[in-house]
Amino acid sequence: MAQLPLDLGFRPALGRDDFLVAPCNADAVAWIDRWPGWPSPALALWGAAGSGKTHLGEVWRARSGAVAIAAPALTTPTVPQNLGDATAVLLDDATHADEEALLHLYNLVAERQGYMLIVAREPPARWGIRLADLRSRLLAIPAVAVEPPDEALLGALLVKLFSDRQIKVAQDVIAYLLVHLDRSFAAAQDAVAVLDRAALVRRRAVTVPLVREALGFNRRQDPD
Repeated sequence: MAQLPLDLGFRPALGRDDFLVAPCNADAVAWIDRWPGWPSPALALWGAAGSGKTHLGEVWRARSGAVAIAAPALTTPTVPQNLGDATAVLLDDATHADEEALLHLYNLVAERQGYMLIVAREPPARWGIRLADLRSRLLAIPAVAVEPPDEALLGALLVKLFSDRQIKVAQDVIAYLLVHLDRSFAAAQDAVAVLDRAALVRRRAVTVPLVREALGFNRRQDPD
C-alpha cells in the first residue's frame, strides 16, 4: 500500500527581522516603526492580497500589545468584549466590517487614547462609506500603501517562502519562477504552496522540471 503524504502545514516567520524591506513597502514599514508617534488614533494599511500587510500587522501587534479582531465578526454589541482592556487593536479585512461597529470601535479606542491599525485591500477613501461620522474619521487618518513588488523583492520573497517551509531550492528555480509568475505576492505564495505539495506527493526535490510540471508551464513558454 502506498503511504499517503502527510501535509503538516507550516508557520511563516512573521518577526520584524523577517520582513523584506524594499521601495514598494518602505513607506509602510516607516509608519509601523514610527508608532506610537502617529498623528491620529488610527492608521490604514492597504494593498493587494499577499502584499505583506498581515506580516506588518503582526509586527505592530507584537510591539503594541494590540488585540487582533477579524472585521467580519465585529458587531456593535460585542465591541467592548472584543476590545477588552486593550488600548490598541489590529483590525484585519476592514472593508468587511459593519460600519456602526467600526465607528463604535474607533470611538472607544480614541477615548482610551489608544491606537488602531486598519488593514484592508483598499484605502478608506475607496470604501464607499455610508455613515458620515465614520467617513469623516477614516478619511482624516493616514493611509499608506504596500505596492506590488519589483523583481528583486519577488525573488527574495520566493526564497523566504521556500525557507519558511524548510525547502531548499537552487537559484535556477528562483530565476525560472521570476520569468513565469505574475508579478504579485499572491502568485508567489500560491506557487510555493503548490510546489511544496507537489514535491511531497512526488517525493522529489523542487527543481525546474518539477516547477514546469506542477505549475503547468511548458517549454514553449520559456524565453530563448
